[in-house]
Amino acid sequence: MTQSVPAPRRVVFQYLVPVHVEVEDGLVCRVTVIDETPVRNPAVVEGDPAYLSDAVTAADDGQPWPSWQFGY
Repeated sequence: MTQSVPAPRRVVFQYLVPVHVEVEDGLVCRVTVIDETPVRNPAVVEGDPAYLSDAVTAADDGQPWPSWQFGY
């Protein structure tokens, strides 16, 4: 007997977060995303919208995430 593997419940969403942008000589040199912001007003980008509330709960569970930095 083979066990069936349930299909992954996948949904991608977006929401606004504060971003710190550093500009040097007219060029963006570093972007810091402050991702400790609670999820508010998420919008589905891809996947099954029926899973949005579960995805938001999983993403916004109070973990102290660090900020993300891009650039030098």
